[in-house]
Amino acid sequence: MVLESIKVYKTICQTHLKPKILRLYNGEIKVYTMANCEIIELHRNSLSWAKIVEEIMRIEKKVFPKHESLAKSFEEEAKKRNGGLIYSLIGGEVAGYVMYSWPSSLYACITKLAVKENYRGKGHGEALLKAAIEKCKTRKIHRISLHVDPLRKAAMTLYKKLGFEVDSLVESYYSLGRDAYRMYLEFEMD
Repeated sequence: MVLESIKVYKTICQTHLKPKILRLYNGEIKVYTMANCEIIELHRNSLSWAKIVEEIMRIEKKVFPKHESLAKSFEEEAKKRNGGLIYSLIGGEVAGYVMYSWPSSLYACITKLAVKENYRGKGHGEALLKAAIEKCKTRKIHRISLHVDPLRKAAMTLYKKLGFEVDSLVESYYSLGRDAYRMYLEFEMD
């Protein structure tokens, strides 16, 4: 029964290129945005929690410098009630993830976005970020913010493409002499 459900959802993913939200047997939510790529919201009670978090921690360690990595506290961060984690799955392999939180009812923060090197430049980061933005919108927030190293040109291009604007330069945000742009995306509220 479980395997049949997964096959059905993969078939739906490959036949619909528009985002489609489906709830699975184990409570996870899959948001399909690309053919052959599953975008999944990880829930604390998920049967695959430990395996997925382990894979994400490996990506975290490879992508971010040691002093920026959440690898040591990743599981605690992911379990916080005011946050979420969405990951992409390609052929059973975690290709990337985005972590977000909503510190107040008015705004949310994208705290991490990472894609494995071999999947970069193929739209996976964009799909993850769009899924996180949509999830944050469901909380009726007014603004999403994030921090990005100005030297990460691909990340800057992606954020601007999705409507993020530079708010300010935060000096020595990452470490002494390593700055960050604080960027934001505002929403019109009905």
